[in-house]
Amino acid sequence: MLRPRSLRPALAAVALVLGVSTAVPGVVATLPPAAAAAPAAADDDAPLTVTISSLTPGAIPRRGPIRIAGEVTNTSTETWSAIRLYPFVGSTPITTADQLAEASGVPADIEVGGRIVEVSDDVDELAPGESAQFRLVLPRNRIPVTAAGVYWFGVHALGESPAGRIDGADGRARTFLPLVPRSTRGQVPTAVVIPLRRSLAREDDGSLADVEAWTRTLDTDGSLRTLVDLGASAGDQPMTWLVDPALVDAVRDLAAGNPPRSLAPTTDGRPIAPSDPPDVAFSPAAGESDGAEGDQDGDGGDQDGEGGDGPGSGDHEPTAEEVAAAEVASAWLGRLSAALSGDEVLALPYGDLDVAGAVDADPALLPRARARSIEATGPWEVGTSPALGSPTGYLDPQVLRSTDAGDTILVTDRMLGPDAPGVATVSGRRLVVTSSGAASGGPGPDDRLGAVALRQRVLAEAAVRLLNPGRKPLVVQLPTGWAPGATTGFVDGLDEDWIDLGTVEDAADREGTAVSLADLQLPERQVRRRVDPSTFEAAADLIGAGEVLQHVLRDNTGVAADVADEALAAVSYSSRGRLSDTRIALARSRRWIEDRLSGVTIEAPSGVALSSATGRFGATVANALDEPVEVSIQAVTDDPDAISIEGPETVEVGAGQRVSVLLDASTREPGVHRVRLVLTDHTEDPEDTHTPLGSTEELSIRSIQASGIIWVIMGAGAVLLFGTIALRLVRSVLRARREEGTA
Repeated sequence: MLRPRSLRPALAAVALVLGVSTAVPGVVATLPPAAAAAPAAADDDAPLTVTISSLTPGAIPRRGPIRIAGEVTNTSTETWSAIRLYPFVGSTPITTADQLAEASGVPADIEVGGRIVEVSDDVDELAPGESAQFRLVLPRNRIPVTAAGVYWFGVHALGESPAGRIDGADGRARTFLPLVPRSTRGQVPTAVVIPLRRSLAREDDGSLADVEAWTRTLDTDGSLRTLVDLGASAGDQPMTWLVDPALVDAVRDLAAGNPPRSLAPTTDGRPIAPSDPPDVAFSPAAGESDGAEGDQDGDGGDQDGEGGDGPGSGDHEPTAEEVAAAEVASAWLGRLSAALSGDEVLALPYGDLDVAGAVDADPALLPRARARSIEATGPWEVGTSPALGSPTGYLDPQVLRSTDAGDTILVTDRMLGPDAPGVATVSGRRLVVTSSGAASGGPGPDDRLGAVALRQRVLAEAAVRLLNPGRKPLVVQLPTGWAPGATTGFVDGLDEDWIDLGTVEDAADREGTAVSLADLQLPERQVRRRVDPSTFEAAADLIGAGEVLQHVLRDNTGVAADVADEALAAVSYSSRGRLSDTRIALARSRRWIEDRLSGVTIEAPSGVALSSATGRFGATVANALDEPVEVSIQAVTDDPDAISIEGPETVEVGAGQRVSVLLDASTREPGVHRVRLVLTDHTEDPEDTHTPLGSTEELSIRSIQASGIIWVIMGAGAVLLFGTIALRLVRSVLRARREEGTA
């Protein structure tokens, strides 16, 4: 790999612009914080990649050594040999958050600290792609800094390629290392927020999609597992969790074998806590389920898998992939329960609702999601409190009007501009301001969001706040989806005597700085990315379909809530950027429900003749589902004043059965009447309208009733007929008598 023979010319050019000297005997020059005027750190093209996996302690100690461990990897196509690794330390302290942000943008190929050549570790040779571990022990007396602040710190790797040795480092890892002298008084209130949120995409039958991805994220080294392990590693140190209750419910579904949406009868059951695995046993070899019990929605729905094996029956035999997911899901739930104990738990609106989009498109959805969140977390063995906060930290200022006074509202400091307060008060609402700088991690070129890099940035942000008046609290919301490579040492490394590590409530327990609503900054890009009204409309359609399905199912009282949960999760922050796919998924789930409703049909004769003004005729309701249903029959006529149809208020039909129904027809005008029989759902609320299920029958009813005039004419005709007959009889008798007398 060809590189410049030396970085000194570039370094000298930067130094010339900055007006500083690079001539420091014995070490590579250290640039002051102003060198970070570069917009962003460039990708490092060095042939060796250096990673710091352990740094103890996380701040320059008053006495004792600093221990560094890590890995060096040959990322070139050549073999490197005689590799020596040295620690380096900057010489000029960084004392403000702005300087820290600027320092994070210093290009990776600019030397920012002087190597301490008295301390080193060696690697004989690395072939392309090979890695080796290194360890360094740096005595305190070898660190030539005394002023309070944050210093550049890291490791340089110097080696030889087949072309020989060249000037400059052949690989580097950089981070920040604070120094807080003993004379510094006070502490910085600090809180670390662990977010548990994720996309909860489901298949059209209600089961979770991409089970393999769920297994990865819940298993060892997965994002959700490592975040839980990070919180568990805190021990007695208080942490704050920002949890979407729908995520916990989704993992419970996985632990139950990822069953599809159930239409089976429900009974009262106990709500289960996050730690409680469903009462289900899996055989990894056969992948068989012994059944699942437990209220899946917190409202008394026990999906016990009873019923036939047809559509929506509730029976589900997990696949091998789902069995594997169930095992890691159960382990994750147990781990989460232990980790949450004693910590502050902030509950997001159910499904991690895109709050700004909901307030704009469907304002009633936010209180619904908030109430569902309270219901879902009620059985948990830990107390929770309501909270709002997006993954990016941005929150539409207009949303504040829809919040409650008791909500914990987390916003990024980018919304409040330079010198953002730690706690702000806006329109009577308290905003807890999180540090975007701390959450952005280290300066690179190694992994900016590595566990050590992120922890050191948190320490650095706390140190500069300690050195400035006011000492505003530091609240760090860890990046969503962050998967720290190693969780041990992260929280322990924050255990400095100048850091008061507590919960968000502890850190924000102060009077907020009054801020005008108009002063809150919201980038236009955030407005454009919110979930749009058409997606919320698709979610509302799905919720409505779920309610109709529950009205039809005689013995199921939980399917509507399950469907509503799915819809809420679909209009979450995680749907931003893939709204088209979300609408398609919502439509597929709605069609799944409509397909089940189409299994209930009505049959009737094409024509009916009434011999009078009233009469009866029959219709048949057929149920192809494996669950009993309860429906209504509504008659629609062109002229309701001419004919009316009445029948039973509801019709109950067993699973796979047919039921005949007698309907009463009443006509007030003779002739032929067109009638359409419509099968609808059944609702006990008289205020609710009946929703058609899709099945209808057209028939004609002919009335042959006679009018009063006809009866008068017929009566007169009968009198005339019988009168004529009587007259003829009398005449016949008289004629016979005359003839007899004559004889």
